[in-house]
Parts: sequence; structure tokens; C-alpha cells
Amino acid sequence: MRLLVVEDDKNTSGNICESVKHLFTVDQAFDGAEGLQFIMNNEYDVIVLDIMMPKVDGLKLLSEIRCRGITTPVLLLTALDQVSDKVRGLQAGADDYLAKPFDIFELQARLEALVRRTTSGGYAGVKLTFLDLSINISTRSARIGDSKLNLPGKQYDLLEYLVRNKNVLVHKERIFQRIWGFYSSTDLNVIDVYISQLRKELKKYDYDRYLKTLHGLGYILTDDADLYG
Repeated sequence: MRLLVVEDDKNTSGNICESVKHLFTVDQAFDGAEGLQFIMNNEYDVIVLDIMMPKVDGLKLLSEIRCRGITTPVLLLTALDQVSDKVRGLQAGADDYLAKPFDIFELQARLEALVRRTTSGGYAGVKLTFLDLSINISTRSARIGDSKLNLPGKQYDLLEYLVRNKNVLVHKERIFQRIWGFYSSTDLNVIDVYISQLRKELKKYDYDRYLKTLHGLGYILTDDADLYG
């Protein structure tokens, strides 16, 4: 799961990132213009957005992404706590609103609730499944039957993304943007390395046969023999 924090106060941003790193892979932007770049070039499961920011304020940024058809859940974060400000934020397309100063546990709960609304089956403790393979999003863990897979870091992210898109060809460019991000200093070849590592882990359970490569295109996780052989 991936979160973008758009907050100009670096201490606040850092505290948010530290508190949710067990739940999300987090990107940071420190003004509205930078936030828009991140949003246009990456996919996020939820966005934390401050209102009072330089260059482009949060409400303008929110209106802009909604006009562009981006429906990612947004939690507005601001020092303003007037009813009129909340109304303006919700009218601009926000999904929730939290006033500063805030309790970090309330922030976590609100983010989980936002993701739960858009994730099939809920978020906390939810399992994505493929045959006997199950993924627990809240603990970032995967099992095949009763056996826990050893999937550090982006190996887990890669498997989760493939399971979410099971029976669908996922192009390498899409995987790269989703997991590494547009501004990553690496290149597409890193995907092949992680796919190879993932295959080795899946092979222990004879699940590597379901992870198929379409050379020059991407990858698909499927048990349908009619899909790409």
C-alpha cells in the first residue's frame, strides 16, 4: 500500500511517515506543486494533504486532481478547525478532515478507514487471495497454506500488486511506477531482478508456475491455462 504525504512542515511530515511506515510505503512532497507532480506520475492508495502550503495550497491541489479524474482518497490535514473550512474541503473533494494538532493514532485509524472503503473486503486484517496464497495487507505478510513466505520490502509489494491484478497482464512500466515511482534513480531492469527473487520463493511451493512472463511486455499471475499458455 502506498501513501503520499503533502505537507510543508518537515517535522510534521516526518512524524506522519514514521508513524505509518508499518502500514504504507510513503512518499513526501513539501509543497502543492511538488505534490501534483507526484500524484500525476504515481499511483497512491491514499493521500494526506495539508491545506496551508506554498506555491499551490491544498484545496487548489485537491480541486485540480479531482478535475483530472483522480479519485484517490484524500485526508485533509490543517490547522484550520472552523466548520466552514471543513465544508470547503469536503466540497473540493476531500474524503476526510483532521485538524492540527492531531493524535497520531487517530490519523492512523482514519487512514485505515479510508483505505478500507476502497479495498475489497476491508483493510485491517484483510486478505487478498490467489488460490491458497493469501496476503494480509495490514501486516504486509503472505502465506501459502500454513507456510509464511519470506518476502522482504519490495518483493512483498510486487507480489501484492500482482495478486491485486491476478489474471491481468501488468506492463513493466506500470509496475515500475507503482512500486519504485517515477522519480526512482533505478530503471526497469530492477523489476526482472525482483521477479527472479519472487519466483525463487514461490518455487518452494510450486507457485512459480503461475507467474508468467510476456517478454517485452510484463507479467501476469494466473492459473488460467487459456491466458498466455
